[in-house]
Amino acid sequence: MTTTAAKQNVLLIIVDDLGFADLSCLGSNDMKTPNLDQLFSESLKLGRLYANCPVCSPTRASVLTGCYPDRVGVPGVIRTHPENNWGYYQPFTQTLPHQLRSNGYATVAIGKWHLGLSSETHPLSQGFEKFRGYLGDMMDDYYTHRRHGINYMRDDRKEIDPKGHATDLFSEWAVEYIQHHGGQRTAKLGERVNPPSTLSTPKPWFMYLAYNAPHTPIQPPQEWYEKVKQRKQNEIDGEMDDKRTKIVALIEHMDSGIGRVIDALKESGQYENTIIVFTSDNGGQANVGANNGPLRGEKQQMYEGGLRIPGCIRVPGRTQPGVTSETTCCTADFFPTISALVGAAVPTEIDGRSLKPVIDLPAASNEVNLWPSREIYFVRREGGPAYSGLTSQALLHGHYKLVHDLPTKQFELFDVRNDPAETKNLAPKLPKKLRELSRRLQFHVQRGGQVPWQPPTNNQKTQQ
Repeated sequence: MTTTAAKQNVLLIIVDDLGFADLSCLGSNDMKTPNLDQLFSESLKLGRLYANCPVCSPTRASVLTGCYPDRVGVPGVIRTHPENNWGYYQPFTQTLPHQLRSNGYATVAIGKWHLGLSSETHPLSQGFEKFRGYLGDMMDDYYTHRRHGINYMRDDRKEIDPKGHATDLFSEWAVEYIQHHGGQRTAKLGERVNPPSTLSTPKPWFMYLAYNAPHTPIQPPQEWYEKVKQRKQNEIDGEMDDKRTKIVALIEHMDSGIGRVIDALKESGQYENTIIVFTSDNGGQANVGANNGPLRGEKQQMYEGGLRIPGCIRVPGRTQPGVTSETTCCTADFFPTISALVGAAVPTEIDGRSLKPVIDLPAASNEVNLWPSREIYFVRREGGPAYSGLTSQALLHGHYKLVHDLPTKQFELFDVRNDPAETKNLAPKLPKKLRELSRRLQFHVQRGGQVPWQPPTNNQKTQQ
């Protein structure tokens, strides 16, 4: 049964370090991800989607603000210890949950936050009415949920210590929220319940569901690991190496959890009244077995393998199944896209563009790039001997891409339309184009420098 809510709910799922090809529907023939495969088949697939940074915190900032991360104080990863912290989240305009709340939406964040440990950067201070999840960066263990021995699990601002694999917890909490807002009693994870019998019009909701998986440590539940290992042993091509087996199991386990969330939408009658957006925060980490397909590089790098990510949007009654858009877009576009789809105002100061025109294109037209000359900036600040607090950066300008992958490296120039694997550095052959894009990038770096990226006291305030 479809609810009669005037506005559609919004479910935004962001996973952590998923490789460009790391779903079976995207080219990984060694895994089974039926739930995400089905979602992609029903959605508009974003074939040229870029993360706004090749690491976690900055991309998350872009999703929630619609801005380049360095323009909201997050040029790098936010971490526990001040000497290793490279960001301080401080949006200069309303966040996406603020925008939706002002348009009558209930807002909830579930799962990984990674945008600050202080009271003022807490999800409840950034537009969300409810938070159940993990404030920190990575977990040192998916079962104990600690980082550096610190417990960052919270129910709103209260510290909690739940039992179970983090992926299962986040899926369960999402299911409970969906069932509650669908008029159902709260059920145990996986338990089928009857859909609501009333025709009430509940308050529409926005859920930001952020999984830690498949980020390191690559720690799938043992039963999932054994299932994948046994399956590979039974196939003709023989055993998969252990590293790949583990990350495949972690992704398949996550896919199962997302399937439970989608089932909850269907069982509660909300599926055909819910916009679903799915993406990753950056490319996969190759040395732990991720698959970035034919792309060069990986997480942390400014090459395509670090920035190109899977993504899709399902808008009931609007997106056409099986269609892939070739329009160049980025994670900052989700804010204005969601706002436009639900009728909320889109702030003019942000950097993202609404994908609503892309969604409204006829199916055949999605094969073209709607914005062929668009420019997108990427900046990452990091410590350690390779960076020393300096930045790496890139600029995509039409089909040319300027890459400065490390502070100690020379600038490179690629034609990613004709050379998507970035095998031919055109900088020596096109010095005029190199200078032009370098000047553009310089102006952007200056613009980002207007925003402080360290807390006022240069350390993290009391954890909330």
